[in-house]
Amino acid sequence: MQYVIQAQSVTKVFNGFTAVNEISFKLIAGECLGLLGPNGAGKTSTIRMTYGFSPMSSGRLSVFGLDIRTHWREIKGRLGVCQQENSLDPDLTVQQNLEVFGRYFNIPAGATREKARKLLEFIALDHRRDAQVSELSGGMMRRLVLARALINDPELVILDEPTTGLDPQSRHQVWEKLENLRSEGLSILLTTHYMEEAARLCDRLIIMDHGEILVEGKPAELIIEHAGRNVVEIAQPTDELREFIRSRDLTHDDLGRRILIYGDENDQLFDIIRERFCKENCSLRGSTLEDVFLRLTGRQLRE
Repeated sequence: MQYVIQAQSVTKVFNGFTAVNEISFKLIAGECLGLLGPNGAGKTSTIRMTYGFSPMSSGRLSVFGLDIRTHWREIKGRLGVCQQENSLDPDLTVQQNLEVFGRYFNIPAGATREKARKLLEFIALDHRRDAQVSELSGGMMRRLVLARALINDPELVILDEPTTGLDPQSRHQVWEKLENLRSEGLSILLTTHYMEEAARLCDRLIIMDHGEILVEGKPAELIIEHAGRNVVEIAQPTDELREFIRSRDLTHDDLGRRILIYGDENDQLFDIIRERFCKENCSLRGSTLEDVFLRLTGRQLRE
């Protein structure tokens, strides 16, 4: 099995604060690996160490089999990075943003021009090639940043929250492009706050919190393991219902005015609960990755 990334006991400390605490993971060639976690979980710190932007405090990290500490220049030449921030040059046109960036990789001007043309077609921006960046919508800008990350034909693309702030139509357009890239065998390391995005794009997921890895696995397997197949939601639960849950030792979250019950037999439980404890305030739905995320990381706001 070929590994694109191998991290062993990687740690990052900022002024005495441990942002990433001895995490270990691997990215297999051709897969999309997702990093999930609340704000401050250590996701961005992890990927910034991976592409050499931020040095490790300790641990071992190799990309393409090369040590990031000693071969960072070669590694950067073989990967593409789509950062959270919009770093497009507002003084250049759409086409020029790609061509100028391509020159950083010593790609000949003619080849860069042709690559830019094909990438603009790929992200459906060829009709705006001569437009200024300031004229583009937010979704167009994110697609252009993605295209820029592909200008050097990378073997690995690192995406840090690539669709944050986009409307649903723009988000789905980006997803379709990423699915096309994944189908062609491109390796992808992705961070996101969108559970639907993670479930749709990622072959495997790592959920982090407080700089540590909580769980790792395939999306569907994580859902079954940590949230079962179904969830019964009960609004305005009674003390009688709570006693029933305790007597059956049911896996649940008590949120005060709402209770969530998880498990594989919730279809039967739903009928019992509806008949005995509620008539209108009960609902049955399938478990989701969001259920897993909230169960593992909590429901408190992170600033």
